[in-house]
Amino acid sequence: MLPKKKLRIETLAVHAGHSVDVGTGAVTEAIHLSTTFERDADGGYSRGFLYSRNHNPNRNSLEAALAALEGGAAGAAFGSGLAAVTAIFQGLKPGDHVLAPSDIYHGTANVLKHLFAKWNVTASFVDMTDLDVVRQSLLPQTAIVWMETPSNPLLQCVDIAAIAEIAHSHGARAIADNTFASPILQQPLALGCDMVMHATTKYLGGRSDVLGGAVVSRLDDEHFAQLRTAQLFGGAVPSPFDCWLVMRSLPTLPYRMQAHCANAGKIAAFLQSHAKVSAVHYPGLAENAFHAIASRQMSGFGGMLSFEVKGGKDAAMALAANVEIFTRATSLGGVESLIEHRASIEGPTSKTPQGLLRVSVGLEHADDLIDDLTAALSHA
Repeated sequence: MLPKKKLRIETLAVHAGHSVDVGTGAVTEAIHLSTTFERDADGGYSRGFLYSRNHNPNRNSLEAALAALEGGAAGAAFGSGLAAVTAIFQGLKPGDHVLAPSDIYHGTANVLKHLFAKWNVTASFVDMTDLDVVRQSLLPQTAIVWMETPSNPLLQCVDIAAIAEIAHSHGARAIADNTFASPILQQPLALGCDMVMHATTKYLGGRSDVLGGAVVSRLDDEHFAQLRTAQLFGGAVPSPFDCWLVMRSLPTLPYRMQAHCANAGKIAAFLQSHAKVSAVHYPGLAENAFHAIASRQMSGFGGMLSFEVKGGKDAAMALAANVEIFTRATSLGGVESLIEHRASIEGPTSKTPQGLLRVSVGLEHADDLIDDLTAALSHA
């Protein structure tokens, strides 16, 4: 059991959700693969477990750990990031409205545009970097103000505290996708958000080998109860092994994030100075439009960046085709560096610039990554 005094996040990352096994003394938690659990003679479940869709020891540990890292009252784990997103919106009722950023992960946008539109839940996608636009875009039926900061793929940052205050003054809930930052770099609940969502596939898992999502709530209230109902009835829960994999990665998260940030900062500075690059989107650059906000609400600028190559799509694709250390793949947050042409991933309706490449900066040596990009840029 953790001490009652407030612990620093590095200590929480190692110990939250972890405990020594009472029966064996094992320091590392076992993987509880059982789908069902024995009832007591009187029909009860005194040990707290009934069926693995309801609860599982590994999932309970992960949910407790993530709640502790985000400073929330309760957490719920899901089988993917989009399963977590979907469960949040399942708490809405027909006629409700969601206000979301125009620069948003296309999967979240698709959930709103195509899945919940059938339920008569509407959504508006606006420039949330402008607080006046946020205020003017609220409707009487707005139930959720959704933030994604830094955003995907332009790394735009929004003022979490200010938008949360605007949402609450309107009677709406403020919810943030914190996937790009992780709880190590940014704590939306402390800035006024009601819930925070993660794709645990990314930095929390950190190895590109596990799919998952999670929601942490500031309060264990009726909205979180609705989320639990969606988790239970919908059944989109992670397997015990998937939960164990994420728990295995959490202790190294603070130090991995330090390295991701350091490498990304060096690569962003290199790209900014390159003649074939027209724009670099990274809030850690002093010249970036979101540097001040990011400095205020983040403890580091993250391992994600995007940049635009002069010459448009053909030049960007040529660059990506000639990397040797970077891997051409979709995802982020793993130890390996990834690069992708984002618009072609998002599809024909994408508004992402055709010359833009999104980069997840991994844990290789920064100079090797820069050498790789230097060589590849000669083909752009």
